[in-house]
Amino acid sequence: MWENLTYTKAGDYYIPDLALDEQPSMEIGIYGRMREQYLKEYHPGRYSYMLLYGKLYPHLADVIERAHGSVF
Repeated sequence: MWENLTYTKAGDYYIPDLALDEQPSMEIGIYGRMREQYLKEYHPGRYSYMLLYGKLYPHLADVIERAHGSVF
């Protein structure tokens, strides 16, 4: 995972070129926003982990699917 990192020189320092994976462009709706707010307030570690590893929006999509009872 870390062996493919590239760096950009900024002055005397090398800064890693980091980017998040592409996230699906979807509307998370009221239930998704409520779940996201809940995770931010009561489980900030889990929220940060899910956000950094690209698992937050698939999780919110699952919440929406369960709330509406259908697949988008």
